[in-house]
Amino acid sequence: MQLKKIKMKQIVVIGLGGVGGYFGFKINQFNEQDNLLTINFVARNLTYEIVKNNGLTLLSPEHPNNNTRPNKIFQTISEIDKPDLVLICVKEYDLENVCHQLKQVISEKTIILPLMNGADIYERVKNIIHNNTILPACVYVASHIKEKGIVEHKGKAGKLIFGKDPARPTTGIDWIIQLMKDSKIDFDVKENPFIDIWTKFIFVASFGSVTAKHNSSIGIVCSDKFQKQEAIEIMKEVKLIADKKGIILPNDIIEKTFEKAMTFPPTTPTSLQLDIHVKKGHSELELFAGALIIYGKELNIKTPSTEKIYSELKELQ
Repeated sequence: MQLKKIKMKQIVVIGLGGVGGYFGFKINQFNEQDNLLTINFVARNLTYEIVKNNGLTLLSPEHPNNNTRPNKIFQTISEIDKPDLVLICVKEYDLENVCHQLKQVISEKTIILPLMNGADIYERVKNIIHNNTILPACVYVASHIKEKGIVEHKGKAGKLIFGKDPARPTTGIDWIIQLMKDSKIDFDVKENPFIDIWTKFIFVASFGSVTAKHNSSIGIVCSDKFQKQEAIEIMKEVKLIADKKGIILPNDIIEKTFEKAMTFPPTTPTSLQLDIHVKKGHSELELFAGALIIYGKELNIKTPSTEKIYSELKELQ
């Protein structure tokens, strides 16, 4: 199947940070060749002005031509009109606000693809946007905002993993799969993407919390006996919750998580650590530790290690 044979689709990317800037760039630059789709971005303030005037820049070895211009860029979600696909690429503390706004502008056929950290993103979107197809997903990409309107990507290609909405499994997503192929995005479509989502979550929740508490690094958590044990205790709680939810992670998931961590440069920080220690005011604390505590209460699973580090991080924040 080729996109040429599909009725022109409208795709909206909300948020042009490290994730939205990377994947939005790839989709839009593919579309610039034949303009078979309508690609619109949503960005705020200075990012909006820069991309409107200069286009979106991606500094990446994957793209010698590092600039792309969408069909339109909007400052507000209210300017969107019945898109076919929406990529939500915002910080988690903006998620509910974005979803409430989206409800006013989408059609019943709009598909939502949230590209965000966290184990509870699918549920949080579904709680607000009840009647649409939400594709559960997780991403791996080493990219960040270098300047407003300029995203820098290093290392290997970003990876996208997604699957069908378990509540609406008959929704056709073949055209989205073709779009990812045409845009040269590295992706996998999984029968049960929640296993991948929780596999990533066990890593980011544990390493994020411990590095934030000690203002350390991924390498130090792996090598320091005390910090490593703190991370292990959080991982155990994540595994118990995942098992209770019917998301069966491998028995050796803790060992494999540390093996994965050892592939990072030892001084690598985490996003939660950076957010807390630069005093941003907003952080991913609720996304990681907060969500675990809520799941624990809902499922009657004790989470003492997560609760302890959560309270310590709240004091630092």
